[in-house]
Amino acid sequence: MPRRALFVAALAAATPVLAQQPRALTADDYARAERFLGYNTNPLVSGATVRPGWLAADRFWYLNTTADGVEYVLVDPPRRTRAPAFDHARIAAALSRAADSTYDGRHLTLGAITFSTRLDSIAFDARGRHWSCDVRGTGCGAAAPRDSGPRSAVLSPDGKRAAFIRDDNLWMRDLGTGRETRLTTDGVPDFGYATDNAGWVRSDRPVLLWSPDSKRIATFQQDQRGVGEMYLVRTQVGHPVLERWKYPLPGDSVVAMIQRVIIDVDAPRVIRLQLPPDQHRSTLCDHVVCRGEWADVEWTPDASRLVFVSTSRDHRHEWLRVADAVTGAVRDVFDESVATFFESGAGRVNWHVLPATNEILWYSERSDWGHLYRYDLATGRLLSRVTSGNLNVLQVLRVDEAGRTLFFTGAGREAGDPYFRRLYSVRMDGSRLTLLTPEDADHEVTLAPDGRYFVDSYSRPDVPPVTVLRDLAGRVVLTLERADISRLTAAGWRPPMPITVKARDGKTDLYGLLYRPTTFDSTRRYPIVNHIYPGPQTGSVGSRGFAAARGDAQALAELGFVVVEIDAMGTPLRSKSFHAAYYGNMGDNGLPDQVAAMRELAQRYPWIDLDRAGIYGHSGGGYAAADAMLRYPDFFKVGISEAGNHDNREYEDDWAEKWQGLLVRNADGTTNYDNQANQLQADHLKGRLLIAYGTTDNNVPPDNSLLLVDEMIKANKDFDLLALPNRRHGFGNEPYMIRRRWDYFVRWLLDAEPPAGYRLRPPRAPLPR
Repeated sequence: MPRRALFVAALAAATPVLAQQPRALTADDYARAERFLGYNTNPLVSGATVRPGWLAADRFWYLNTTADGVEYVLVDPPRRTRAPAFDHARIAAALSRAADSTYDGRHLTLGAITFSTRLDSIAFDARGRHWSCDVRGTGCGAAAPRDSGPRSAVLSPDGKRAAFIRDDNLWMRDLGTGRETRLTTDGVPDFGYATDNAGWVRSDRPVLLWSPDSKRIATFQQDQRGVGEMYLVRTQVGHPVLERWKYPLPGDSVVAMIQRVIIDVDAPRVIRLQLPPDQHRSTLCDHVVCRGEWADVEWTPDASRLVFVSTSRDHRHEWLRVADAVTGAVRDVFDESVATFFESGAGRVNWHVLPATNEILWYSERSDWGHLYRYDLATGRLLSRVTSGNLNVLQVLRVDEAGRTLFFTGAGREAGDPYFRRLYSVRMDGSRLTLLTPEDADHEVTLAPDGRYFVDSYSRPDVPPVTVLRDLAGRVVLTLERADISRLTAAGWRPPMPITVKARDGKTDLYGLLYRPTTFDSTRRYPIVNHIYPGPQTGSVGSRGFAAARGDAQALAELGFVVVEIDAMGTPLRSKSFHAAYYGNMGDNGLPDQVAAMRELAQRYPWIDLDRAGIYGHSGGGYAAADAMLRYPDFFKVGISEAGNHDNREYEDDWAEKWQGLLVRNADGTTNYDNQANQLQADHLKGRLLIAYGTTDNNVPPDNSLLLVDEMIKANKDFDLLALPNRRHGFGNEPYMIRRRWDYFVRWLLDAEPPAGYRLRPPRAPLPR
């Protein structure tokens, strides 16, 4: 064939290839996706959030968002009234005059307000000053705020004293006189009082519990002497800054321990409890602090005894104990051991002292469900079971000893989504179990501290919230708010699709959400992306309540993907066997369920292209995303792993040892942690993987990612790496990371070219008013 003919033939053969070059997405495509991020969708919803600030006589106030701005609302349940808490326009005018500034009554964001006893004035902080205004708006004036002690102090129940940490010791300030008293004297670095600075938790707020009479403090001296350290380097011009702190790891022979003490504040005198040092653990959280409170410690009403629970290092053994507040003598009441891990509830510790009858209300999953039991506090004898059946008690919200009735949130008993929370009441003898929130929805409940009412906000992921006031029989007293999402839907928003699929066993139902583009075309085929957060501490979906935005799932879908979030086996709120499905093998990550579910969805919906499957996640989700790319290399083609704890031997001891067990080193050099170490699977990578981490992440330190990176290099694997300088753990929601995430999936899964350098533009935070 002549040379010219050869050239023409070659050109003809190349033409189809040129025609198949990746299409390009435009800045307009990204701008459309950005409209579905939270900072754009959340302001389009009004009346969705009611957080009551309880007052005397069952009354409360809350801040409501409206289409025109905000309003403070005052509710009087006995009178069944809901009205403005004050004259917003006149308060704004009076405050503008007093503060020599400009306030708008429709946007009067005063933050937390305090009512006077007669409800005729309010106090609040604005622009660095404390103000008091008459509710009729006749005048506002600057007022001196009441002394509450140092910023991180803990107030006594009578409000007269504040306890705080100074130089590793516990101090107290008399708020009337300002006099300060040193309560302990032997605290030193790494052996200080009332501190929880172990692992990734770091705070200067003291960990303690005041006695009801404000005369004693229960706390501990935390011993970290000899505990291994963690190091981070902060980048800057000039010499880098080294961070170092105590960070025990699984298998360490020396870990943080606590020596429990009671302090008589009037003496002052320190009484050490007569027992060996306790592990730095709790029945619910990894640390001794849960949701901002010291867990597993209760005073009796007369402050003569301290009741507490000690947890073993592996979270498998619990001891309920009673200490004499004067002598420090300790008595074991009873104990419970489990095969995997013990938990005392979901988000709240559920054991409680019943002082009127000298009993203990105890939580256990011994029947494969989370139930309540009554024990004799004197003898440790089991008295009766309080709840039963296929029901998980989640949180005990109120104990009415006089009425012998409990109020608790639970899940799993009613038909439908087993993750929906509902409120129940039950008698102490187990009779009269009553559902108080019957709507088929997830219920967020807030009980009045001492009253006869509760606020109930119920919704589903695809149904906006309705907030009502109910009495303790569950009867609706007053409708407070019905969320308005008309502006949201007018902007094109569509709710995610609730889905139910089968787990790896082909029998167990799994629940999740599916997101499609608002321009969805059922005749097209879309790549599928799994947004994952594995068990065992939570799941991918998170709250079952309504949300205008759930991360960037809908925004990512808008670029041409189907995005799924599925709660696999190994996640909480179901049965204990479901939750513990892969105890001791965190490398499972629920991935067999994710793959089975995605295959089922692809069979059900022809518009899902299973040959283009991706996955992404942050923290535990980053661990699972990389794990998916390595264990299922022929299924997942593109993955993004952010801040992943890729080998939990490099993560803090109390978390890893709860879910994986104590580290065991075998004679052949292997360990029981090898099955969860991502770097040991590095040679399996086939697809495109982006590994991202923050260089000063003090939760999941960078070593976790660099261990995987090192093995990838040794295995001669191609991958992408993004190190974000001086970022802590939460960089996943940064505009730059979101954009890079979109770019990665668009380029490698959608086979399209992203717009160069698109800049997400979240609104600037408003100045404090």
